[in-house]
Amino acid sequence: MNLSLITHLVSAIVAAAGVWIFQDARWEADVADMRFAAADNQLQAVTKARATERAVNKTYQEALNAARTREALLRTELDHLHRVSDGLRDQSAEAVRRLAEAPPAAVLEYATALGAVFNDCRAAYAGMVEKADGHAGDVATLRNAWPSTSQK
Repeated sequence: MNLSLITHLVSAIVAAAGVWIFQDARWEADVADMRFAAADNQLQAVTKARATERAVNKTYQEALNAARTREALLRTELDHLHRVSDGLRDQSAEAVRRLAEAPPAAVLEYATALGAVFNDCRAAYAGMVEKADGHAGDVATLRNAWPSTSQK
C-alpha cells in the first residue's frame, strides 16, 4: 500500500471521528436544551398552580372570617332580642294585671294602641317575608349556577 493512501485513510478516519464527536455534542446540547425547556415549563406551571391555590385559600379564609364575624354579630343581636323579648313579656304580664283593674276608657285606649302595634308588627313581618323570599331566590340561583364536579 502506498503511504499517501494510508495517510489519506487515516486523515479520513480522524475527520469522521471528529465529525462524529461534534454531532454527538450538538445532539446532547439539543437534548439538554429540550430538557431545560420542559423543566422550565413545569416550574412555571407549578408556580402558577401555587399562586392560584394561594388565591383560592386567601378567598376561602376571608369568607370564613367574614362568616365568623357575621355569626358573632348575629349572636349579639339574638342575645339583645332575647333580653328585649323577656322585657316585653314582663311588660305584657304587668299590663294584663293592670288591665283587669282599669276603667273601660283605659281598656279602649289600650286596645287601640295594641291594634296600632299589631299593624306595625304585621307590616314589618310582611317586609321580612319579602326579604326572605328574595334571599331564598338568591340561594337557589347561586346553587344552580355553581359548577358541578360530579361525573355523570
